Amino acid sequence: MDTVKANGITLAYRAWGPEDAPPVLLLHCRGADGADWTQIAERLATGARPRRVYAPDLRGHGRSDWPGRGTEAGAGEYAYEAMRDDMLGFVAALGLDRVDVVGHSLGGAVAYLLAQQAPHVVRRLVLEDVPAPMPLDPPRPPAPAPDTDPPFDRAMLRATDEQRNVPDPLWWDHMGRITMPTLLIGGGPTGAIPQEEVELLASVIPDSRLVTVGGGHLVHEARPREFLAAVTPFLDGPGVTSRTPS
Repeated sequence: MDTVKANGITLAYRAWGPEDAPPVLLLHCRGADGADWTQIAERLATGARPRRVYAPDLRGHGRSDWPGRGTEAGAGEYAYEAMRDDMLGFVAALGLDRVDVVGHSLGGAVAYLLAQQAPHVVRRLVLEDVPAPMPLDPPRPPAPAPDTDPPFDRAMLRATDEQRNVPDPLWWDHMGRITMPTLLIGGGPTGAIPQEEVELLASVIPDSRLVTVGGGHLVHEARPREFLAAVTPFLDGPGVTSRTPS
């Protein structure tokens, strides 16, 4: 595992594949870390068109910094926008030009915010079972406290719950800024995300298509073969870029 300084914090990350291969950034769901992507990353890194795969731990998760630790809420430290800026800094710190971005759930929301903010950085975008940024009614209740010390900051749960309940309206208003090809993957009716939300996202992102793989919310874990069968040819589309020379 390596680390890099980005956006004022230290981010831990795992990497697979040839350093000069086209880069892919994998963003995990809430409560997980970059290791969640290992099976997918290994296959992307060693496929017919090998890729350089990066799977960072988002702030407040795993071995990355937990800047809100010990605070009452940590709302500012764990804002989705802060995670977005972390990833923009991460890409820059590694000397990458354009990257393909694959995000799951929370990581998917971070991914679409990154695509809105810096469309020149994201070549292709994959959103796995990602909810639409709509206010929840009724709101999501507070997450129960883990029985043991979890591999994430409890303050992150509170902060992300707050934004999930009442997301910034600009997140929705700026979906039209996502101009790169986008693939949405749905987990089907057994998932934690209402599939009509995934369908709604697909309807407002200009150059997008939706594939329902099934398997519930953890699509890439429950059905890795089917997940890769959808994602790999999509990422192999035209315009692949490589690492920027240092």
